[in-house]
Amino acid sequence: MTLQICIAQLNFVVGDMSGNARKIIDAARKAYGQGARLVLTPELAICGYAAEDLLLRPAFIDACDDALKTVARELAGLKGLHVVVGHPDGGGIQSRSVSVSKRFNRASVLCEGQVVASYAKQELPNYQVFDERRYFTPGSESCVFELSGVKMGLLICEDAWFERPAQKAKEAGAQLLLVLNASPFHVGKGLEREVQMGQRVQNCGLPLVYAHLVGGQDEVIFEGRSFALNAKADVVARAPAFQECMPTITVDSTAVEGQLNITGTMASGGGSWQEDLWHALVLGIRDYLGKNGFPGALLGLSGGIDSALVLALAVDALGADKIHAVMMPSQYTADISWIDSREMVKRLGVRYDEIAIAPLFEGFKLALADQFKGLAEDTTEENIQARVRGTLLMAMSNKTGAIVLTTGNKSEMATGYCTLYGDMAGGFAVIKDVVKTQVFQLAEWRNHNDPYGTGKNPIPERIITRPPSAELRADQKDQDSLPPYEVLDAIVQRYMENDEGIQALVADGFDQADVEKVTRLIKLNEYKRRQSPVGIRVTHRSFGKDWRYPITNRFRA
Repeated sequence: MTLQICIAQLNFVVGDMSGNARKIIDAARKAYGQGARLVLTPELAICGYAAEDLLLRPAFIDACDDALKTVARELAGLKGLHVVVGHPDGGGIQSRSVSVSKRFNRASVLCEGQVVASYAKQELPNYQVFDERRYFTPGSESCVFELSGVKMGLLICEDAWFERPAQKAKEAGAQLLLVLNASPFHVGKGLEREVQMGQRVQNCGLPLVYAHLVGGQDEVIFEGRSFALNAKADVVARAPAFQECMPTITVDSTAVEGQLNITGTMASGGGSWQEDLWHALVLGIRDYLGKNGFPGALLGLSGGIDSALVLALAVDALGADKIHAVMMPSQYTADISWIDSREMVKRLGVRYDEIAIAPLFEGFKLALADQFKGLAEDTTEENIQARVRGTLLMAMSNKTGAIVLTTGNKSEMATGYCTLYGDMAGGFAVIKDVVKTQVFQLAEWRNHNDPYGTGKNPIPERIITRPPSAELRADQKDQDSLPPYEVLDAIVQRYMENDEGIQALVADGFDQADVEKVTRLIKLNEYKRRQSPVGIRVTHRSFGKDWRYPITNRFRA
């Protein structure tokens, strides 16, 4: 006897309980019509992940309860169908007028209108972007249910990273583990998951089906890539990444040598890191704008590599018709910046305008002449130019409703090589977690690949090869103020992302002056980063929820 399991790898919206419920219902009906008798949804599918402090509101939990009942009621007529739904649970409190004292991250098994089994997550992560102990109480009991002769144990995300929950499920009679997940993307995470789940299978001896969320939620990305492992820890099925899909896993309940036979279709395990990163950034843009109702995006195009990369990403994410690029030259803008910007927008077919900022810049200087009398020009005048540009972009955003995409990278965010209320002004920071060396590599990758059918070579080669410059003073180059990006980025990645100490970096050959300069700049510019727009997280530690350093801070390493 065989059992067809459908993984509902779907893109849910936080707080849209009715919409999420409808997605689950539609997916379950489709799967049932194709022969599946078990549908597995991701973690907290009813409310979306991560709902954060919405989970503290009793009315939010009530709405989740109502949505779960809707799913059960509408699928009640599908005889024999079991649907595993991830949802928050208020711990059995009945009155809707009292605060919920306990909440659980739960998976409930629905069948013919009833909850026939239920499981509460036992291991609650409290690191990186996770803060589940703030919201949930850990469960303690295993949950095993039987369908088509197969006894299946439920686990939720972090549970499967520890031995005990899986072992308890096995002791309760489970022959197969079903794992609901909402595990944020970072480069390389897909392989990490498969390796870790392989270790879990090897330890407990049970095959495993892993249902993963897909989509963008504020700064985090979920890439899907659900999979299944047999009892030997071989990957026997894998769903595509960065897209909704409903793969089917076939389980043969006739055990051979005590092991279930599990099969399914195999999508690619992923391409290069550049390919995964590109798809993640595109999904992040598309979902942030789509889920928040923005009609389109605009950005300042400078002729430099960062804004060029963001423009190419935005076109892949939204289409050329929803993008407005604005060139705002000053007296310091090189001719090649004009030429290359015009060439790029021609290649991509986006709306393009040029607004000279020199008259506005001179107006600011005239207004401040008495205040600045006797003082030499310095970064103040550079920042005024950036803020004029930011003001123009935000004005156009206010008028049209389009969101401003900022173009600063992680190297700049780390060191403060950016202007508060200037180039940092905007609504969504697309490459906020991408260091400068990766910016160049991504641009090269995109010029040789066309993943969304918008054309190869969108970025003029000179934009990639010319020395980076903010063009806020004559003959300015980024490396006038910063160490070479290869050095800077390595220090940022090791010190900021991996918490390595200054002396360890010096011992490995980094110049002590460079290390001290970069780490000092990281500390000094915390106040800027706190005021920067939310951006897409693509590393295991970004400047956002992962990084919680005080602004007022006298500690020196």
